Amino acid sequence: MNLKVIILALSAVAVGLVELIIGGILPNIANDLNVSISTAGQLITVFALIYAIAGPVLLVMTNKYERKKVYLIAMAIFFLGNIITYFSPNYTVMMIARVLTAMSTALIMVLSLIIAAKVVHPSHRAKAIGLVTMGISSSLVMGVPLGILISEQFGWRILFLGIAVLSVGSFILVSIFLERIPGEKSIPLSQQLKAVASPKIGTAHLATMFMLAGHYTIYAYFTPFLEDVMHLDANWVSIFYLLFGIAAVSGGALGGTLSDAIGPQKSIIIFIVSFAVVLFLLPFSTFSMFVFIPVMLIWGALSWSLSPPQQSYLIQTDPATSDIQQSFNNSALQVGISIGSGFGGIVLSQTGSVSHTAWYGSAVVLIALACAVFSITRKAVVRERTVKELHESNA
Repeated sequence: MNLKVIILALSAVAVGLVELIIGGILPNIANDLNVSISTAGQLITVFALIYAIAGPVLLVMTNKYERKKVYLIAMAIFFLGNIITYFSPNYTVMMIARVLTAMSTALIMVLSLIIAAKVVHPSHRAKAIGLVTMGISSSLVMGVPLGILISEQFGWRILFLGIAVLSVGSFILVSIFLERIPGEKSIPLSQQLKAVASPKIGTAHLATMFMLAGHYTIYAYFTPFLEDVMHLDANWVSIFYLLFGIAAVSGGALGGTLSDAIGPQKSIIIFIVSFAVVLFLLPFSTFSMFVFIPVMLIWGALSWSLSPPQQSYLIQTDPATSDIQQSFNNSALQVGISIGSGFGGIVLSQTGSVSHTAWYGSAVVLIALACAVFSITRKAVVRERTVKELHESNA
């Protein structure tokens, strides 16, 4: 695989850790900053909200500037945000730092996907996106257990100092190995929003949102699922999170490989259908560890498999606005995580059974399937071909 793509994937790991790593250490942060746990939890909520909004907005604002320079500036701001977090004397300062890191993370993540798609041949585009997605998914799924492990030994602040150090390494690698990538003639924001609002592209983003919403309907409550249904203690719960994380990281590569082999449209349908089936079957597998573990591993692998074919599909559908579409798709992912977590909480409170969250999650994934089928079967909007589109088709 292209060294540049590997560097972008490593950067995604370093940057992605900052989002959910505090999920398992909220009590430590709350005690240190003298706030309630629910107040400390807003550090996660605000991050996701800023991330979802800032990605598309910052991408439009920086579209005409040279990509590598924008990437490095965003990485420098990310470093600053983590240093402020490390030294934050109170909750207000830490919230400001979270806003800075959320904005920079959103831009770095989408630029990593955009640049990865540009530095490889189109026939390997989905695989390159898949590798970067592996970096993103690994940071998200491993962030919580990694945060708990390190904070117990060295305190919660050292986590953010470590992330800042990792970002310096990424900054150096990008500076050395990535070539300058010119900015592009800015597509009017009205045209980009019009593309997002089109039935074909809009429902593609909704498919991503509902896929992640279905996943997080149960995954947000995976700990009580393992404790109450599988009767595992804390040590075994950590091991199962590790196994799930390893499987989830493989999902990006799986999605990219299949998309390059059979095309993004078929891959999207296969992954969403498979995911709905696995979530539905999950509660029926809990009678035996020998059955549950393979089903859980398949669930983990499929949970992040959609992103590469979906990103590739968006690039093919409307090359002229593909950059902003990738950003909106990342935003849809964040919104899906928030919706799924909230919906799962409602299901849990109403049914009293954490097992039921899997079935409700499967139903939500079926909504994603309907959106994907609707999108794929719509005709693309025919517009005057731009210089960028001509370049894409001749590549």
